[in-house]
Order: sequence, then structure tokens, then C-alpha cells
Amino acid sequence: MHVHKIHTCTGHNAALYALAPGTGQRHFLTAGGDGWIVAWNLDNPENGRVVAQVPAQIFALCKLDDGRLVAGNMNGGIHWIDLEHPDQTRNLQHHRKGVFALKQIGPFVYSCGGDGFLTRWLAEKALSLESIQLSHQSLRCLAYDATRGWLAIGGSDYAIYVLNERTMALQRVLKMAHTSSVFSLAFSPDGRYLWSGGRDAMLRIWDIESDFAPVSAQPAHLYTINDMAFSPDGQWLITASRDRTIKCWDAHSFALLKVIDTLRNGSHPRSVNRLMWQDGWLISAGDDRQAMIWEINR
Repeated sequence: MHVHKIHTCTGHNAALYALAPGTGQRHFLTAGGDGWIVAWNLDNPENGRVVAQVPAQIFALCKLDDGRLVAGNMNGGIHWIDLEHPDQTRNLQHHRKGVFALKQIGPFVYSCGGDGFLTRWLAEKALSLESIQLSHQSLRCLAYDATRGWLAIGGSDYAIYVLNERTMALQRVLKMAHTSSVFSLAFSPDGRYLWSGGRDAMLRIWDIESDFAPVSAQPAHLYTINDMAFSPDGQWLITASRDRTIKCWDAHSFALLKVIDTLRNGSHPRSVNRLMWQDGWLISAGDDRQAMIWEINR
């Protein structure tokens, strides 16, 4: 496997916790502890441009189909940002604690809060429609299986909650899925497995077709697995960790294929917090206040 770092994007004044697609196929957004949302161009990544700012650390970021942005902050606030009409931006204090995940699915946006609540919003009107309390601890991550219409939510209570996205009905609870907080989740593109990563540094795989029976569990990192993302062709899963490494896994055999680290690849010298694929390139963001652009191929 060949790994090449295309560029390191610098300019933020605090750790980066969120990534999102930008206005076009070759653009992406970063956000983090300085409250800035910065736009970058993959064709000219030298200089980012601050497009919005909120008065709190941003933990989650989502770009809507209509071009607006939704940012979740450390205090539970949700910012509905209209870049074309800043006067129409709405700042709502909703969750009692931090917002750790945001995702648009059709006309709705889902937010996961540190208060243990999952909220469904009508995206067009930035209107909260319903909230359900899944846990008395934080909800840390969210994944969506479009084939079945299922949401998977990872919690600090060590559990994974599977819900019907349309009805919000609870389908399954994987209690003690990890021995610590569940920080990252991803449904495999073929619809067969749910992958999960935890603060326990374990990478676990669950067979959806066999009622989420565990099929693999391996100590994948030294510390928390903060995020994971499948490659566009579905052949690899990439994980990011507080141990400062990015790892590439075979999506079918579950074998480790590549370790991307500071010494060998010039990767992040501190915790790697977020991953995202954009137009065939991998974007990573970390505590070092940097985003990195990677080309990965066989």
C-alpha cells in the first residue's frame, strides 16, 4: 500500500475536531477549538479561508444539501449558518452538554448530545421535531445504513443503539459493546457489518445479518479510536487514534494493511481526531491544529 502526503493545512489556533465537505467536490471544511470554520481547496491548499466563526469550541460540523452549515459546540449549542445570508444564521441552545455528532438524512438533521439525547431536526426550518433519551451519558458518534434505514449511535455508557431512522424506534441495543466509551461507528458499504471503535482502543466488527453477532475484536490502537471512514470503493477502513496514528484495514479480511505515523509518513504528532474522504483523497485532522491531505492507493 502506497501512502503519500499531499499537503499540510495550517492556520487554526486550536485543536481540530470536525471535518465536512465544502462548496464543491474539491473543497472541504475544518473546525475546532478556536470556533473557526475554514474552507480549503484541494487544488490550492496553501491558504484556508475563514467562512464563519462561533463563540465556542466546535465539536461537530455538517454541510446541508442547500449549502448551509450546522455546527455543534461544546456547550450543547447548535448553529445553523447561512454563508450567503449571515443575518439568517440561527444560534440555538439545545442540548444540555456538548454536541458530538451531526448528520443530515433526507429532510432531517440528527444531533447527538452530551446529555444522552438524540434529536431530529427539520433541516429546512432549523426546527427540532423530537428528542429521545437513549442514555444518561454522552452520545459520542452516529452512523447511518441507507439500505435498512438504520441509525447506529455510540455512547459513553459503552453501548451501541440501533434505531429505525424513519420511526425513531429502538431496534437493538448492544450493551457493553466496548469496555469504555464508543467513539466511532461505520456501516460497511456492502451492508454486512457494523464496525465500532472505542476509548478502549478496540476495533470491533458486528455481523448485522446475524443479529449483530461479534465476528472480530482486536486491539487496534494504543489509545482511543476517535474516528473511522471507509474508502470510496469500500475496500479499506481507515481509523484515527489518540495514539497519533492512522491505520488502514482490509474491509473483508479485517487485516491491518498500513500504519501511517509521524516518523515514517510525517503524520500528526498529536491525537488524530477526524477523518473524511473527499474526491478520492483522505483528509485527517488532529490536536496539532492541522489538517492533512493524503493519497492512498495499492
